Amino acid sequence: MVTSPRYKRILLKLSGEALEGNGGNGGIDFDTLGRFCDEVAEVNQMGVQMGLVVGGGNIFRGGEWAGTGLDRPTGDYMGMLATVINALAIQACLEARGVATRVLTAIEMRPVAEPYIRRRARRHLKKGRIVIFGAGTGNPFFTTDTAAALRANEMGAAILMKATKVDGVYDDDPMKNPKARRYEQLDYTSVLAQNLRVMDATAISILSKCCGVNRLERW
Repeated sequence: MVTSPRYKRILLKLSGEALEGNGGNGGIDFDTLGRFCDEVAEVNQMGVQMGLVVGGGNIFRGGEWAGTGLDRPTGDYMGMLATVINALAIQACLEARGVATRVLTAIEMRPVAEPYIRRRARRHLKKGRIVIFGAGTGNPFFTTDTAAALRANEMGAAILMKATKVDGVYDDDPMKNPKARRYEQLDYTSVLAQNLRVMDATAISILSKCCGVNRLERW
């Protein structure tokens, strides 16, 4: 039994697609969500301060706007609203398990969530509340990967973890290429040079300049 956690404060990036479950038909699979919240609650009970950045691809995927008449900013704002739907679902699921949470959004919507203020978010973390960051960065043209890199540094997280449907970083999409090779460890320069799509280039660039960890590892 682990009595002393390795990291005091972490930031977890959860893809929206991870909430779909095995069906992959979009929306939220609440059995999958429940299992995820069970694990998060267990980490919280260990005394780890945790922030979550959640994507919205299970509801509205980036790029779906292409060819529909929507402009890029409108499509990106729709994606940001999708992340808030996921954030609220995670909050409800965690609080049903007795875990104190706060949803903070980069776009103000006060009836459902607090506006993102860095000092307020850090105070929530210090009080043992799980902070769920919604609406990405609040700006079009930036992904939730970039939001996760920013929030990890703003919160002073010891590590940024990313949870997706695959079990590591590959040189190609393992869902499409069964011969894709998995990396055990990578430095940021290699990720950018090889155009690996584990996170977008902006997020990797932020982490390479600000984060105390100079590599990506499989967990």
